[in-house]
Amino acid sequence: MEEKLYSLQDAVSRFINDGDVVAVGGVGRNRSPMALVREIVRQGKKDLHIVGREKGMDFDMLIGAGCVRKVSFALVSLEEFGLAMNFRRKAQAGEIELDEHACNSVITSPRAAAMGLPFLPLKGMFGSDVFRVNKSLTEIRCPFTGEELAAVKAIKPDVAIIHAHQADKHGNIRIQGSPFEDILKAWAAERTIVTVEEIIDNEEVRANTHLTTIPYIYVTAVVHQPKGAWPASCDHYYDSDMEEVKAYAQAIKTPEGFQEYLEQRVLNRRD
Repeated sequence: MEEKLYSLQDAVSRFINDGDVVAVGGVGRNRSPMALVREIVRQGKKDLHIVGREKGMDFDMLIGAGCVRKVSFALVSLEEFGLAMNFRRKAQAGEIELDEHACNSVITSPRAAAMGLPFLPLKGMFGSDVFRVNKSLTEIRCPFTGEELAAVKAIKPDVAIIHAHQADKHGNIRIQGSPFEDILKAWAAERTIVTVEEIIDNEEVRANTHLTTIPYIYVTAVVHQPKGAWPASCDHYYDSDMEEVKAYAQAIKTPEGFQEYLEQRVLNRRD
């Protein structure tokens, strides 16, 4: 089997292009691929279409750094620390395109892509204004029962970026705890980059195949990146760094504060 180990810098440089649709793994502050996000910012990637369900600092940083053209999302927030102000400012100013979803639809859109389908039907969407603001959602009638259903257009990612717990050098990925939609994102994407806390032997993978969450066939690059979710959490390894998240929330209150944060903690540092 092919070895897929890369440095963080090489993985981002080789496999993420300007204009790509990027599915971002994790939910909230759980396993956000923050080392990859920071490297995307350092390399100045542009015009990205980022996709995720309930996102926070990862989306906000990419948006504030000018990397993003379009956002497909259900929620972007710093949770108890308040609004994601880069997202808020650019959304209100019309500087980014918004593709607003319910959780159900933003999960189902990459599922459709993973299945090779142009769309999928779903329930539970009626009564929401999301149909008014999202052109990738429509109403359809079941040809078998006549039931009214929603339909969501597939989102096909060019690349998925994910942080996980363990992998071997061939790209067999282990996620401990909930995988959220990360399996779907890896299946749907043309390329998948995974940062991991630990590299394990392939013999261990073969001995316990039931622990593999994402098989190597869906993975393009593996990066050994301990603390790769920081300041978000990685179950069983570390909790969120609440002081760092708080410092970020304070910094993004103004564009100037965010720029200072970037220069001090992202652009002039290496993960």
